[in-house]
Amino acid sequence: MQIIYSGKTKNVLRDEADGSCWLLFKDSATGENGVFDPGFNTVGGSVAGKGKLGLTIAQYFFELMERGGVPTHYLGADLDKCLMKVREVDVPKLEFVLRYFTAGSMCRRFTLEAGVPFEPPYLEVTLKDDEQGDPLISERLCLMKGMLQPGDYQKGLNLLVKAGDILRAELAQLGLKLIDFKLEFGFDAQRNICIADEITPDIWRVQDEEGNIPNQIDCAKLLLERIAAR
Repeated sequence: MQIIYSGKTKNVLRDEADGSCWLLFKDSATGENGVFDPGFNTVGGSVAGKGKLGLTIAQYFFELMERGGVPTHYLGADLDKCLMKVREVDVPKLEFVLRYFTAGSMCRRFTLEAGVPFEPPYLEVTLKDDEQGDPLISERLCLMKGMLQPGDYQKGLNLLVKAGDILRAELAQLGLKLIDFKLEFGFDAQRNICIADEITPDIWRVQDEEGNIPNQIDCAKLLLERIAAR
């Protein structure tokens, strides 16, 4: 397979035999100085088996979204090879963020106490740019930069809320409270929107019954245990 793009935790591949598109889930995890945290923009280290673990969770939640009527780019998975087959869509370098409670960068940016609830949820969009620290970006700037077309920004926010309803309810059933999460969206030639990239503990922050916030590795292991116990 040909590598189209190499990211921190995944590679985008094209099968030169049939032109299909795949994501390779790596064993690397975001964080800093060996501490794993999905909120960081750097690779904090590598954990053997993390790629397969993440893909297993992604498969579960992508299929959950599809059953809930939320379109995704997911087409199937080969767990042994850590590969997920996906639709090829245009994915702008944006992250759509939904916050149910204050946490992480929001607390640092605005000097807020962690754990303050938002009702309705707080929505924001950030530019994926590690050098600039993923700054917030408005619809007007997205249009000026040619990253989105008119109406795309609101489409993303609407789908973000719908996906959040499904994700929050499912995680609650598994004993976890969803604090915040981020999604990437892709657009086909007709500007139909779908969830792209991944749905794993790498894109959310949750709290367990004891009030702990597990890192993405521990969260994935915990989820698989609780899903298997159902």
